[in-house]
Amino acid sequence: MRAPYGLNIIDNCVTCPVREEHLFCNLPSSTLQRLNEIKSTAIYPKSAMLFIEGQQPRGVFVLCGGKVKLSTSSKEGKTIITKIAEPGDVLGLNATISNRPYEVTAEMFEPGQANFIARDAFLQFLRDHGEVAVRVAEQLSRNYYTAYEEIRTLGLTSSPAEKFAKLLLSWSSEPANNGGAQLRLTLTHEEIAEMIGTTRETVSRLFSDFKKKQLLQVKGATLTIRNKAALERLLQS
Repeated sequence: MRAPYGLNIIDNCVTCPVREEHLFCNLPSSTLQRLNEIKSTAIYPKSAMLFIEGQQPRGVFVLCGGKVKLSTSSKEGKTIITKIAEPGDVLGLNATISNRPYEVTAEMFEPGQANFIARDAFLQFLRDHGEVAVRVAEQLSRNYYTAYEEIRTLGLTSSPAEKFAKLLLSWSSEPANNGGAQLRLTLTHEEIAEMIGTTRETVSRLFSDFKKKQLLQVKGATLTIRNKAALERLLQS
């Protein structure tokens, strides 16, 4: 079914065409049918807020299409982007399980679809389906590990160049023929700065420095990481 923004609406979890290895994918048919009964589907424009940091948890959002920017802010107004969520990610899981306020703000980074499951229905779903509860426990453990790595990167990495190199390496999961990697750059310099805890001006300088050292190349919206080994050595130095 076509929707605004050129999206394909996924109405039914049972017949979802993108059944990959995510939290709620590849479940038994009866479990997926129950999930389909308790979720509600919505299409969101870019910049729409799914939930806001500090808000009491209403439930979880299963991202089916588009990307979501997760961020947290200080009282002084400084913002750090903690993650760019991809389709298949479950947002608001930690807060919904613990019944504590959402720890981040979830903003649509581009138009997309998200399925919402209210907290009471979600908790009952976990009680009724043990295999899903185990998957949720595994996901919460991964969330903890990710948060730990973010603290190490922001708190223990000594220079913005090292933080930038680590971010680039985290994006380069698909190797290219030349040993580098190519990806579509959708983040602004300001947003990249918010991901590594620095300023927009510093990010612009890092792009310039890394280009001169032939570590990366940018043409339009395409970023090519030309020397992953050098980036890895930068982190080890």
